[in-house]
Amino acid sequence: MTYQHSYKVTLSAVLSALFISACQPAMKTEGEPNTVATPSPTSEKAPTQLKSGLAEPLVTHIYTADPSAHVFEGRLYIYPSHDVESGIPENDNGDHFDMRDYHVLSMDEVGGEVTDHGVALSVDDIPWAGRQLWAPDAAHKDGTYYLYFPLKDKQDIFHIGVATSDKPYGPFTAQSEPIEGSFSMDPAVFKDDDSSYYMYFGGIWGGQLQRYEGGQYNPQDVYPADDAPAVKPRIAKMADDMLSFAEAPQEIAILDKDGTPILQEDNDRRFFEAAWMHKYKGQYYLSYSTGDTHKIVYAIGDNPYGPFTYQGVILNPVLGWTNHHSIAQFKDKWYLFYHDSSLSGGKTHLRSVKMTELTYHPDGTIVTIDPYMEQ
Repeated sequence: MTYQHSYKVTLSAVLSALFISACQPAMKTEGEPNTVATPSPTSEKAPTQLKSGLAEPLVTHIYTADPSAHVFEGRLYIYPSHDVESGIPENDNGDHFDMRDYHVLSMDEVGGEVTDHGVALSVDDIPWAGRQLWAPDAAHKDGTYYLYFPLKDKQDIFHIGVATSDKPYGPFTAQSEPIEGSFSMDPAVFKDDDSSYYMYFGGIWGGQLQRYEGGQYNPQDVYPADDAPAVKPRIAKMADDMLSFAEAPQEIAILDKDGTPILQEDNDRRFFEAAWMHKYKGQYYLSYSTGDTHKIVYAIGDNPYGPFTYQGVILNPVLGWTNHHSIAQFKDKWYLFYHDSSLSGGKTHLRSVKMTELTYHPDGTIVTIDPYMEQ
């Protein structure tokens, strides 16, 4: 069953310079008067303490993470993961992140009502599904909306699937097989000015990207030596049907400012997961998570394929282990979408999507954001 909830949130990072100690946005359910919602998803116990910083969770009735934001039909849509309590012990492979469906969030105005459009796609509706619906993304072309998602198949190998709908919020119908030639996780689809579409993807550790270092899948994890170039994210141009790749995936080089590759041992700058592409003043900005050092960083290039030159940090570490983001322009301002574990009291696998304004220096570099300090 599809349902919609609307939530009135005050985005303190955008609209206020005050720290907040609890998240209590007013909730509006269609057909009902405004009420005050307690900050606890219905499936979990209410946390005893919340560390919210300057931005509040966009919704508090479910846990959400890995937000991919797009503007469709003049409205801001956010495609997050849906965190649940899986009961699986935490490990480096991320088995405790056992997500099973997606919800789509949307809003007309920053700081206004946030609508949860209900379940857009469930693992039960994907023919090739094994487990773990991780970070998704979406795109629109010629009246059709495409939801891209990573999922382990029945052999426990990650591939990237696609589902379609005639509405940006779904429900979406999955293709019977994953995208041919796809692997690993974290798809992010970028539309360039010439209406070409590109998918960026990949993630090491539990994301299995390191298993393709030899060009073919290796069931064993293979990492470069510490003093060798780091594992690289991948790019593939999308075919006209948006359901397949127009080319074999290619590696993306991330370089230091002296032109040398970022090395595997450089945990503060090397790619871990969560590649995202946006364009600003003619330049291509590849941003990503450094994983075990918990930063969102970025590099700049002059074409979608790179190479990209490392620039610096966008977002400092948040409460919780993971850090996964997107960047989008909405009504003449730029915003960073991210998550933390404030709502769950610090549980790393129960996260909440937030957003804050993103600003640039005159030279095009990005102003670093501290998520728990006034900007």
